[in-house]
Amino acid sequence: MRFGWWGNNDRAAATQRVIDAFQKQNPGIKVKGSYTDFNSYFDRLATEVAGGRAPDVITLGGAYPREYGDRGALLDLAKTGLDTGRIGAAALDNGKFGGVQYGVPTGVNAIAVVVNEAVFDKAGVPLPDEDTWTWDDFTRLAGDLAAKLPEGTFALADPTRTDMLDAYSRQRGEALYTADGKVGIGEQTLTDWWTMTLGLMKAGATPPASQTAELITQPAPEQSLMGRGQAAMQFDWSNQLTALSKAAGRPLRLMRVPGESTRPGMWLQASQIYSINARSEHPQEAAKLVDFLVNSPEAGKIILADRGIPANSDVRAAIQGVLGEPEKAQAAFIDALTPKAGPPLVIGPAGSTDTPKILDRVNAEVLFGRQQPAAAAADFVQQVATAIKQ
Repeated sequence: MRFGWWGNNDRAAATQRVIDAFQKQNPGIKVKGSYTDFNSYFDRLATEVAGGRAPDVITLGGAYPREYGDRGALLDLAKTGLDTGRIGAAALDNGKFGGVQYGVPTGVNAIAVVVNEAVFDKAGVPLPDEDTWTWDDFTRLAGDLAAKLPEGTFALADPTRTDMLDAYSRQRGEALYTADGKVGIGEQTLTDWWTMTLGLMKAGATPPASQTAELITQPAPEQSLMGRGQAAMQFDWSNQLTALSKAAGRPLRLMRVPGESTRPGMWLQASQIYSINARSEHPQEAAKLVDFLVNSPEAGKIILADRGIPANSDVRAAIQGVLGEPEKAQAAFIDALTPKAGPPLVIGPAGSTDTPKILDRVNAEVLFGRQQPAAAAADFVQQVATAIKQ
């Protein structure tokens, strides 16, 4: 059977070790791994699902479990007898829609600010107070960094991404989507966001539009500005800390995003979801692999926190003694965030998997000066509304 995921070469090597361990315990089952980078993964998966050639075990995230589940492409895991007893209900709900468990979480993570203290030190700029800083503080800090960093090093890469729009809008009492499946983010919120990010670019705190467009096509941690040591900050998922630290060649740290002191916008989320292809010819064998991935301490000691802090409490306890410093930092960050996090995220409805591409297109229009923030906000809302009605 086939197991598909996205990621870089380090994740692929660790996953192959897990596959080898699984096959050793189950000599009658052969597993072939299949992976690509994040940007290519979902395009390829869509083609494979449409052609009836999808992997038996499919890695998903965000709105994809709901979208593929609603289309009948995923197996109801309750029918496989998969043991989820040591996985918290909040994490499990990330893969449950309409009362059907379409997937189980690989681990738990959160959106965060990844910080390279060495770049701050080089600029002579002190770190912010993550418990009190506002978005105004953030823009001032980014401007201070831009004024003092050498050419080619930035305060951060352009921060426009769907998870950040969710966090930013949740701090304003909104969300990217409403519970009844509509666009929830307001045009004024989007206008304010793009006014801020356009100002960051003009101040030199983020790269010029042409470089941002290039960076979008290079999603691997080692290709990012943070991974190359050319950024002081980066908005990213907490489980990326290990790969980014390795790429940067130095320890990095995690901080809460700006604006959390008034109304929390951050949330705890399943970092990825393991699902089973409804058309798999080997559903029970696929369920065995998923069980091994999420419930086996042996697998946990190989994967560590690469796919988030393990969702299974027994696995989480088993790996504590073998975690490296970046993984310990991730675990501490999640532990500290848990009592401060906002309500669960509203998962996007069917069609919302188009939102990231819509956002990239509209964001480019703003950064290249072809649309003003207010016009871009209206355009984005209209395009997303159309996508989720289809």
